[in-house]
Amino acid sequence: MRTLLIAAAATLPGMAFAVGSGSDSTPTTTETTTECEEGMVWDADAGKCVAPKESSLTDDALYEAARELAYAGRYDDTLRVLAAMSDPMDDRVLTYKGFVHRNLGDKALAEEYYRAALERNPDNLLARSYMGQGYVTEGRVDEAYAQLLEIRERGGEGSWPEVALRDAIMTGTTTRY
Repeated sequence: MRTLLIAAAATLPGMAFAVGSGSDSTPTTTETTTECEEGMVWDADAGKCVAPKESSLTDDALYEAARELAYAGRYDDTLRVLAAMSDPMDDRVLTYKGFVHRNLGDKALAEEYYRAALERNPDNLLARSYMGQGYVTEGRVDEAYAQLLEIRERGGEGSWPEVALRDAIMTGTTTRY
């Protein structure tokens, strides 16, 4: 069955799009990861590194900072930034909390966050992709493939989440962002 699933996943083409950016590039490196110390983010309006809750950054800007920090492997800082966002139950916040905990090795907690994100927004393709990638690392390929099908059914064919999960199913390698 696994071979059949992998073969089916491999047959569909797609373009890779990085999460939240609309491009196929890794997160943009900013002063948040090049200048700021632990627990701080770059606030361009202030012209300095500040605590996330003290910044003038919008939730969207905080989300991009969290994405950058996660890519850099600074998971504690990622969680601090997510905690500064105005809605702790925002499906993007829950998705990235799942991502962080999966990368820290707590797959059960990660799955809880992904499921909570999907409860808030069943069309959150990123949560589906990350959850599916977690399934791949656990050898739960049938469940990963079910998420791949959900992504496609929800209009995500060719999107970054679809391509990343398809590639994970095919190769066993998951993404860092």
